Amino acid sequence: MRLTQFSEYALRLLVFAAAHPERLVTVEEAATAHDISRTHLMKVANLLVRQDFLKGVRGRAGGLMLARAPAEISLGMLIRATEPAFAIVECFGEAEGRSALRGDRWRGILSDAMEAFLGELDRYSLIDLLADPERLGLGLGRQPV
Repeated sequence: MRLTQFSEYALRLLVFAAAHPERLVTVEEAATAHDISRTHLMKVANLLVRQDFLKGVRGRAGGLMLARAPAEISLGMLIRATEPAFAIVECFGEAEGRSALRGDRWRGILSDAMEAFLGELDRYSLIDLLADPERLGLGLGRQPV
């Protein structure tokens, strides 16, 4: 299983916003904190706002904040949003007719594996990635999603 850099940046931006619940954060400061391209992180932020993970406030004093509590943001939900074109196997297509594999069966097995992977991520929330959620006033550690 390989996640894209886009998903990694989405996680970093959400954790950064969660670590600063008392104020709006900017893409610029998150990019600097994580040594990420501002332009790339802006694309990530736009998706996270559209998908209701973040709330964006426009203007000179604007920025980003979590749109919901960290315990309500499941990691599986986030990965589904940031990896919409999860292609399990790239080799299906033209060469499939020449393969000894039963493509439909193999697809089913891989689909089941993907659901198990995402189901496991669904058991965790953003709060599980925070270094010290109690210090941030975000609850008492892991909470079921």
